[in-house]
Order: sequence, then C-alpha cells, then structure tokens
Amino acid sequence: MGTDAPRTTRHRGIRVLIGILATLLVLVIVAAGVGVWTVQRSFPTTSGRLDVPGLDATVTVARDDAGIPQITADSAHDLFYAQGFVHSQDRFWEMDFRRHVTAGRLAEMFGPSQVATDSFVRTLGWRTVAEAEVAMLDTETLAYYQAYADGVNAYLASRSGAELSLEYAVLGLQNAQYRPEPWTPADSVAWLKAMAWDLRSNLDEEIDRALLSTALPPEDVALLHPAYPYSAHPTIVGGPVPAAPAGQNVEPIATDAGPDAADAALADRASVDALSSLQASLDALPELLGPAGNEIGSNSWVAAGALTDTGAPILANDPHLGAVMPSVWYQMGLRCSEVSEACPFDVAGYSFSGLPGIVIGHNASIAWGLTNLGPDVADLYLERVSADGYELDGAVHPFGERTETIRVAGADPVELIVRSTGRGPIVTDITENFTEIAGEYPEASGQPDGDYALSLQWTALTPGHTPSAIFAINKAANWDEFRSGARLFEVPSQNLIYADTAGNIGYQAPGTVPIRLSGDGTLPVPGWSSAYGWAGSIPFEQLPSVANPPSGLIVTANNAAVGPDYPHLITADWDLGYRAQQINARLAAMVAAGEKLTVDDMAAVQADNLNAIAVQLAPVLAGLPLSGDASKAQRLLTDWDYSDDADSAASAYFNMTWRQLLTAMFDDKLPAGTEPVGGDRWFSVVGTLLGQPDSPWWTNEKLGITGMDAMLSYAAEQAWEEGTKKLGSDPTRWEWGDLHTLTLTNASFGESGVAPIEWLFNRGPYSVAGGSSVVNAVGWDATVGYAVDWVPSMRQVISLADFDDSTWVNLTGASGHAFNPHYADQTPLWQQHKTRPWAFTPDAVSTASRDILQLQPSGG
Repeated sequence: MGTDAPRTTRHRGIRVLIGILATLLVLVIVAAGVGVWTVQRSFPTTSGRLDVPGLDATVTVARDDAGIPQITADSAHDLFYAQGFVHSQDRFWEMDFRRHVTAGRLAEMFGPSQVATDSFVRTLGWRTVAEAEVAMLDTETLAYYQAYADGVNAYLASRSGAELSLEYAVLGLQNAQYRPEPWTPADSVAWLKAMAWDLRSNLDEEIDRALLSTALPPEDVALLHPAYPYSAHPTIVGGPVPAAPAGQNVEPIATDAGPDAADAALADRASVDALSSLQASLDALPELLGPAGNEIGSNSWVAAGALTDTGAPILANDPHLGAVMPSVWYQMGLRCSEVSEACPFDVAGYSFSGLPGIVIGHNASIAWGLTNLGPDVADLYLERVSADGYELDGAVHPFGERTETIRVAGADPVELIVRSTGRGPIVTDITENFTEIAGEYPEASGQPDGDYALSLQWTALTPGHTPSAIFAINKAANWDEFRSGARLFEVPSQNLIYADTAGNIGYQAPGTVPIRLSGDGTLPVPGWSSAYGWAGSIPFEQLPSVANPPSGLIVTANNAAVGPDYPHLITADWDLGYRAQQINARLAAMVAAGEKLTVDDMAAVQADNLNAIAVQLAPVLAGLPLSGDASKAQRLLTDWDYSDDADSAASAYFNMTWRQLLTAMFDDKLPAGTEPVGGDRWFSVVGTLLGQPDSPWWTNEKLGITGMDAMLSYAAEQAWEEGTKKLGSDPTRWEWGDLHTLTLTNASFGESGVAPIEWLFNRGPYSVAGGSSVVNAVGWDATVGYAVDWVPSMRQVISLADFDDSTWVNLTGASGHAFNPHYADQTPLWQQHKTRPWAFTPDAVSTASRDILQLQPSGG
C-alpha cells in the first residue's frame, strides 16, 4: 500500500508495442514533418461541404469554439445518420475499441494477451444479448439505429487506417492486417451492456463480504459493511433528515437466512477461493466507465421555481465515472428543422459515441439527469456440477452450452465452451486454477464429492427494451411522457431526475430490480436449491417516484432512494449518503437564509470539497500529543475548514494521515482483496470506532500499537514522514493538489507500459481538489496512493427559464484525436470548476457557431 502504482493490472495485457519499433515510431512522429502529417490527417473536416451518400437532404453541422456540434436535419433518418457520421469524425477509434470490448473481440486487435478478457465477456454474452435486443426493436427505433449505423459506415467508406485515427497507425506496427468492419445496430446496443456492467452495483461487495467471512465473525463483517444511516442521512423520496450527531452507530444488515442457513454457510465457505479467482478476472476487465464499486456514482438535484431566482426549475447533474481519455461523454445537439410527429427531436446534451440519441440533457420542454440507483441486480450461486450438468433440488439438469471461437491476431483461434444453468452462465470456467480449488473442496467442507462452480444471474443478461428508452425520453414533452420513457429504461437501473418548462420537478427510479425468494443478495447462495433465486421483479408502478414534493428540492447522490419501510429490497449496499447530506445542507442553508437559488449557486455546490470524515477525525488528531516534528503538520488542522481544496496544506496532511490510518488499522486483520480503499464505507466504519476507543480494531500487534490514541498518533507521525519525503520539510507549503493528481488515460494505449506511446495519448497530470465521498467526487484509492481514479465526468446546470442560460463542461474535449485542439481543451475549465455557456435555441447556436459543415446527398 505504500506505492502509487496503478490501481489494477487490467491494461497490462495491452502491451502491444513494447519493442524498439514502437519507440522509434514515436520519435519519428514527434520529431519529423511526416509525423505532423500522420497526426493531422485524421482530423475531421468541419467546414464547407461534403458529399455523403445515403442522405435524403442537406444536413447542417454547426460547431462552436470548443468543437461541439449542433446537427440540424429535415428528417429523423438524416438526423441520426448525421450523428453517426459526426461521432465517427471525432471518436471512431473509441467506438471501434468499445465494440471489440463488448463483443469479446479484443484479441483480434491486440493479440493473445486479450484472450482472457475476451473469454470473460463471451461467457457473459454481452453481444448475444445485444443482438437479441436489436431483434426486439420496433420498426421506428430500429430505423434510428440503422440510420446511425449507415452514417458511421459512410464515414468509414471515406477514410481508412491513420486517416481514421492515429491509433490505427500505432496498432499497425503489431497488427498490420487489421481493418475496421462496418458498423451495425448491435454494435451500438452492446455499449449499453458495458454501461450496465460497470454500474452493476454490489457484486464486488458480495465478493468482499464472502472473503471477509472467512477471517472474521459475522458481527465484524457487519461492522465493515454498515447499513444505511437512515436517521442521519437523507433518502431521495423522503428528503433530508434533521441534523445528526457526527458519530453514528453501525446498523447491522438484516439478513433473511433463507430456508437452510447451514447450507448457505457451507456455500459461502466453499465459494471463497472461487470468488478470489473471479475477483481477479473482474479486475482484469477493461473498465470503460471507471473502477467498479460504490464510488462509481453521481450527483444530481433539482430545485423548483419557488426557490430559484428565475421562478422556474434549475437542474444540476455530474456523473462520477472513470478518468478516461477522451471523456466517455460527447456533447452535441440534435434538432429537426421542423419538429413534427415524423421528426420529433429538438434535444441537446451528452451522448455516448457509438450510440444514437442523447443520454443526459434537455429538449425544448424538459430536462433530466442520471445517477446510479445501485440496485442489487446480480447474484452469485455456488453450483454442484458434473459432466452431466448441474444439480437442482436433487436432480441433475443438463447445461446449456455454446462454443465461442476467439480469433487472435498473430496466433491460432481459441475455442471457448460456455456453460450455463437456468439462472445464468458459469463464470468460473475461464479461471484455470478453479479446477484445483474445486478438487480440494469436498473434503474440506464435508459436502459430497464432486465439482463446484460459480454461476451468475444478472438482469442485463435478459434482453430488454432499454435501447428504445433513450429516444422516448429525448422526445418527451411532460412528466407522463417522461415516465413512459423511463419505464423502458430497464438496465442499468438509474435515478432519473426531471424538470420541465411548466414548472414541474420529479424523480423516477426505473429498471429491472429482482425480487428474491430468500436472502438479501449480500452473499453467494447455494445453486442446488430452488429456494434461492428470483421471483420476478419489482413492478414499475412500485418503484420509487416523487413529483413536486412540498420542499421544492429533490437530491440524488446514490444515497438510499427509500426508507427502511419500503416493502421491497432494492439493495443492502446504498452509498451511505455523505454527499447527499452535504448537498442538502448547502441548498437548505441558502433557502433558509431567504436566498433565491441561481445557476451559479448550483455550480458552486458541485464544487463543494467538504470531507465528512475530516469533520469527525481532524479535531481528534489536532488534540493528540504528537512527538517530534510531526506537531508542525498537526497545527495545520487547528483552523482547517475540512475542505479538500487543491491548495490546502491541511488537506494534504489529513489525507496522508487517513491513508496511513487505514493501513495500520486494517491491513493486518483483513484477507487479501478486502483492503480499505477509503470512501463512504470506511468513513462510517472509522467514524463509528472513534466512539469505541478500546475496540480491538485500534490494535496492531505487528506494529506494537494498542488503543485509539496510539493508533492515531502513529498514523499522524507516519503522515509527517511521508509528507516530508514527498512535499518538503515546510508543511505550510504543502498542497493537496501536489499529491492528488489526475492523469487522463487513454482506454486502449494509456497503460501500454511504453512511455512514448502513453505520452502520445494521455494528458496530465493535473492538480485537482476534491476526494472520495466528497461532493466534488474526485476520488482516489487508498490502497495504491492519491492519484485520481474517478471523477465528475461532466457537469451540467440547466435553467428551465431560459435554456440558453444553462452551462456545461466536459472532462476532456469533443475530439478523440490526439493533438487536435479539442482533445483536452475543456479540461482546464473542468479542473478549475469553471464551465461553458450552453447555446440551445437556433439564434444562440448561430451566434456561437465557428465552423459550419454542410453534409449533402450524393449519388455515390
């Protein structure tokens, strides 16, 4: 834990250019004129006219000074056709890489190193499900996806190789035969599976509990996985609660033991080694949205017009995802020249390259934002298996089987046999060491001789209607139409926040949320008993929802959506609500003071850096009798406002102390893979233990530490030593931003291990404020260092009084082309919590336009 190494090894396999040729190529690119030509030849044409076969009429693409496009077309076909074309202009490599991830085809690009990743994705069957969802699309929606695909393919027909993106020149050194295939609607829909996977809620917590249970008694596992503090932090539907004391007792998770608790316990013990192996597989997967777990979240809130300076609602949203280069979001507008039933779109906001429509934003009547609801939608089952199948209720049932052929660049194809039960795929078949583990299990557990495996049941593996939801929401004009669109948004389940020009505000939780026959989804369960499993899903009408609450405020920050009396289990692993509490407190204070909320106020709340664990812990640290020079740094805490500002010396010292404390308190007691990363769960655990100074958790026998004061003093003194090594001997000159840095990392080549390649495609480091479970959620992983792991991936504040008064900013820029002026031009604004005006009306778009491109039909 003492190094600042990368968080996982998930990209080490993509070392496609580790030879001398790679370095020589980069030197040529950056040093010679041919390099400039190679880099710039992929830049898109953004002004003038282009003949594009397949259009029915001329389409206008107007870009502002940040390269953000606004597309205007006469028909829905041409609108989405042009969106596919424009996405490809700026981001085709990103699109191509993503579709290879979601189809389990990375080895076709990068060779044998990616076979394991492909095997896991093929086992889950993302692409198979996507193709099934395309087959379910209604005629109109399918036409939108096909028009988008045709637009992508029109761009592909006009360029190839390095003309598409610099990455293809780099890839060509290893895989000169690679050529992108035509785009299909399934390529777009499969991206929704990747989004669902990265937002899969508590699967990692399920694994963590199972691993902890091998080393700790149940009461300690419950302490380390505290339940939501309903008495202290707000729920979305219920709103804020009265101010609570700083320290909270852990509320143990109520667990239905199920029909056979002993059987479940045996399953839990049996699955531990398999879970460790599965966890390693999960860590190796490319994380297209960011590291999984509770820290992937978002903030969003909306204020009714009675509380704002305009008399109309204001809506804010900032999703927290991975710090990837380019940003996962692509800003744009889509407008029908005449809005009609045949062409009903006049919408702007944030899209995903590769996916038609707008995911988050507003149209001419409504605005919406998303945060992760985080329901428990994935369960693991320990299966008794044999060559004949899997056991269920004493009978053996044959596996479903399919054979997948993984093509491998530079090597022979690999055949993969995917087995599945009635609940889902066997996910441990791809781990070579599970055979040995299973062989040792029967004797150790007392179970019958035989083989054992883990299967996964996950809502995203059942084909659904989410691909249609985006268009339904994009054209919705009121609350009822919005909710109709939300009904289709099945996976991943999100918190949808809403406002409209008529003055209404609302919240809706959509999605497929399973109803369990027994248990609470927090641990793996026996697959050989039908007493475990799912009995349908929560009806949409019973999912959390609220419209126009009396308070005039709705806040969602991955906190509990409902109170403990809600009749269904959504999850036992809500974010614990520190961000939600602070957002509510900031807004409520302004309202109580008689202030009218403004767009600028909302942006200021997004920048809030209050560190909730510092509020509890820093005063205790400040009162310790520290020895030696450590007291010089300790004095920084005396008048600190507990904010993780980039230039704060106190924040730097506190966060070093916090990291040292987590190591000293827990690493000697927890099994591998369960070490504390920081964030909301560990805020609650340590905050609770501050009220138990004699708890054995304050003891570390290896270090000779006994008691809370001794443990805190040790951490504070170690932080002083760390600070002097990293930041110098004068603590008043320390700055949190010198430790807490953001490097924007290219998803494909960004961790190649070849410094010149990484220099080409990565950007940074940037000194940044914020922290884990802070409203300004620029998070970091305490197991590896202070470098940023996840971020507010974009920020928007939408004024329903005048959409042109809205603001937005992206993490990077519009372009996915390295060295394009718009590759990272918004990052300094994002870093400094500044933003951009968001032109929406035709006049405002015209005024903001810097480049106009006409896409005109051709007979080619």
